[in-house]
Amino acid sequence: MKPNTTSRQPQRANNERRASRKLNKPKRPRGPQKIILFNKPFNVLTQFTGEEGDITLSDFIPVKDVYPAGRLDKDSEGLLVLTNDGILQARLTQPQSKSPKTYWAQVEGEPSDEQLDALRNGVTLKDGPTLPAEVERMVEPPIWDRVPPIRERKNVPTTWLAITLQEGRNRQVRRMTAHINHPTLRLIRYKMAQWTVDDLAPGEWREVTLPSSQ
Repeated sequence: MKPNTTSRQPQRANNERRASRKLNKPKRPRGPQKIILFNKPFNVLTQFTGEEGDITLSDFIPVKDVYPAGRLDKDSEGLLVLTNDGILQARLTQPQSKSPKTYWAQVEGEPSDEQLDALRNGVTLKDGPTLPAEVERMVEPPIWDRVPPIRERKNVPTTWLAITLQEGRNRQVRRMTAHINHPTLRLIRYKMAQWTVDDLAPGEWREVTLPSSQ
């Protein structure tokens, strides 16, 4: 008689799923929790290693065993949160946590109210519709000069927008403004969760702690 393997297959699959969940489950740090706020300059990679000639996080941050919570593109600037706490990292980056991120985007031209409403309601990109976003015009913020400066076209105005997202797709803000025909010329992440880039010059970092209730 052949052994009955049918009943074993579901059990094996369940065991594999449990093992996978265990491996992928975010973990608390073994030592003290570390949270680093960094103002990432333009043209810096959000990783500690790179190819020859790359500017990376290791050129600025000497703290060991911390990792970025989410990405910030090489051509974007502003707040980057790094931590050794896997649970906090997941809470800041996973879509289901809906942790807000606010960006300051300098876009080409002057978007109309209808175009901004489209961003607020959600637009459909190649990877699907975006969630509704908070979008407001803003005066040019008192920020640092970018090196190198953006390329502006003569006789074409620019507009600053404050855009708050509950998700974080690859190059999402740039793709959203391009979708309404107002490409982003400069992009700064101003706020992530409760933290902002205030009082941090480009390339500067500081360590912070969470309130005990969190």
